[in-house]
Amino acid sequence: MSKSTFSWELFQKAPIVGIVRNVSLEDLRQILPVFREAGLTNIEITMNTPDAEEMIRYAVENEQSGLNIGAGTVCTKDDLSLALDAGAQFIVTPVINKKVIKSCVKKDIPIFPGAFTPTEIYNAWTLGASMVKIYPATSLGPEYIKDLKAPMNQLKLLPTGGVSLDNMSGFLKAGANGLGIGGQLFDKKLIQDKNWEGLKVHFQQYVGMLA
Repeated sequence: MSKSTFSWELFQKAPIVGIVRNVSLEDLRQILPVFREAGLTNIEITMNTPDAEEMIRYAVENEQSGLNIGAGTVCTKDDLSLALDAGAQFIVTPVINKKVIKSCVKKDIPIFPGAFTPTEIYNAWTLGASMVKIYPATSLGPEYIKDLKAPMNQLKLLPTGGVSLDNMSGFLKAGANGLGIGGQLFDKKLIQDKNWEGLKVHFQQYVGMLA
């Protein structure tokens, strides 16, 4: 079970889910305080990252103050068990897996399943998704969010994939309730160069776009 609970208040403070994929635990130790100091509040560690469980456990035990720490790329019930045992406070999936969604709903763990078509998105929502991850959002653009919200304004949507500084305000204006951002946010060059101050400034640009 999750060692601590997800805070929607924290989520709303900076509704960006930063997606960590293929980053080392050593680098994550440096990134987490910088991420928080920049004003970001939600971080997702993907289960297909080497040592993902150890990374989630470390984050929850050492850096959870001011952060929601979740697990991403959760495709099966086994993935879910591993993520929750590590202490994940929220779950993100790339696809709709009814068992995973229902299990999270039952345990009162926020779940953001991935969906693409209006039918998939509505199905995920009716299964009890806290928010539906629209993935990949890059090929659909902000207009798609606007079109979905027109007849189904009750949906809470989290566009993910291809979201950047250039288009994030467009997604938010279209009605997105949050944004999932991976590679654009966790700049590979800055991380490789161990330029943590530069990374903080980079993160702050994203926070600035939320104002």
